[in-house]
Amino acid sequence: MRHHAVILIASLSVVSIVTLACTSGEPSSTGPGPAPTCSSPLASVLNLPVGADTAIDPASDSGCVTFPGMASASDSAEYLVVAQSAGGIPGDTASFQLRSARLSAGLTAMRRQALRNLRGGAHGSVAAGFERFRLGLERRSGAGATGQVPSAPHARPATITKPVVGSLRTFTVCSNLDCTAFQPVTARAVSVGAHVAIYVDTLSPADGLSATDIDTLQQVFDTHVYAVDTVAFGGVSDIDSNGVVLTLMTPVVNRIVSASECAASGYVAGFFYPPDLDPTTAAQYNDGEIFYTVVADPNGALSCPHTVSDLQQVLPGTFLHELQHVIGYNQHVLLRGGPPEDLWLDESLSSFAEELGGRSFLPDTATFSTYVTPDLENAYGYLLDPGDHFLLQTSDTVLEDFGAGWMFVRYLVDQYGPTLTNQLEQTTLTGTANVAAQTGVPFTTVATRWALANWVSDLPGFAPPVGVFYRSWSFRAVFASFNAQDPYDFPIAFPLQPPLVSGLGVDVAATLHAGSGFYVDIHQAPGAAAFTLRFGSGLGLVTADVTPRLAVIRIH
Repeated sequence: MRHHAVILIASLSVVSIVTLACTSGEPSSTGPGPAPTCSSPLASVLNLPVGADTAIDPASDSGCVTFPGMASASDSAEYLVVAQSAGGIPGDTASFQLRSARLSAGLTAMRRQALRNLRGGAHGSVAAGFERFRLGLERRSGAGATGQVPSAPHARPATITKPVVGSLRTFTVCSNLDCTAFQPVTARAVSVGAHVAIYVDTLSPADGLSATDIDTLQQVFDTHVYAVDTVAFGGVSDIDSNGVVLTLMTPVVNRIVSASECAASGYVAGFFYPPDLDPTTAAQYNDGEIFYTVVADPNGALSCPHTVSDLQQVLPGTFLHELQHVIGYNQHVLLRGGPPEDLWLDESLSSFAEELGGRSFLPDTATFSTYVTPDLENAYGYLLDPGDHFLLQTSDTVLEDFGAGWMFVRYLVDQYGPTLTNQLEQTTLTGTANVAAQTGVPFTTVATRWALANWVSDLPGFAPPVGVFYRSWSFRAVFASFNAQDPYDFPIAFPLQPPLVSGLGVDVAATLHAGSGFYVDIHQAPGAAAFTLRFGSGLGLVTADVTPRLAVIRIH
């Protein structure tokens, strides 16, 4: 991992940089064609003052929105417009068009392709191994592997018996990406602390982490990881009555991806397997609070190489991420008898846990950097091409989707306070309904204001309205620093670059991804006539499965 200078901007930490992979998948432009028809009586007419925002449901106005003309011969106007999926079914997509009454070339597709060319395509490996190929391991029908939701906490004896350092235990470990294969593992308890016991597979490479290294990880878990996650998300279960969370470091996790797969798209740093906790299945697996991680393998005998230094940097963040999953399962399923949290929100909370862990080390900015850098990189990738990625993800495989989720939870906490994470965990509600209930605001409103905040939060010379900004980060300053330090991997100072067009030059034809959207920066010249946009599809309005909204904020 390469490190660059760390600077502080107010309460904002700007951190080091490593490489980030890109994804592909361009929207297509329809090119010039017949102007879409809008019925004037049905069209929404916007008269927004500077700094005001709104979100329009295309079903209420046939998708047509009219912007007033400029009466002044000297003043101009600027609007940021986002054609967005503001909710709906996670993982769903729908085709759409956003077009002016008069058409120009497909500037959006052209501009976005130019940005991709700047990035040079998918040229790097996944940063620090934070891509997790768990492919929905936490998602079974209902809860665990059986779909049966327990109606009460899992009863266990009151006596607490911790593992003994040096003792051996046999585990059953998922050994492929979809957990259709398992492997027995014998491991030794190398370090036992107040809240964690770290086991190491007896077949691990000899040149891996030393006992001292593992003791250091145990201390980080006890003093930072456990404290941060339990304060932010709630208590951990103890169905095995041993008083600790188990971490199993095993070559089985390394081998989940081959060396070539690792080089192409990253590796599995760690995972949590819910059937270990589900009372209906726990006895078939490991019957306790446990997550699994890679082992150090400097020579790459198992898959791609992982040095001791690599793991010392990666594993604390992995601990934070996976412990949130363990806590979330306890809070939603074991304590309250509800379903597991939706994958997209569960992963978003785990990404946010990484940032919280880093902040617990401040003012040590170097350590902070190792925790939060992957989240910032993922966010950069998302903002580079938000329309091509999900907020409401279901695949659990795309770094840019992780970036969207982290930014969304960061935005929620900035707007609704740090106790929100506890509220999101300690409920039987899940997903968008959970967010709406805990914030007291419809999810569509939260999602559209978040999308606008991604552009205007720290826009120079602009004062964003209430609810349309981040409190904790100035992303323009962060990514400008990234660009200055590493222009190859971060070729532009701010990755979100909406095409700049006139009101008569909007022409986007693409696919909405649940929770995300496409941005257009519309400039209206002095004396310009009114213009109308139509948000819909060739066969009618975009499907309600993605809850389409046209979010607009007037910037000038």
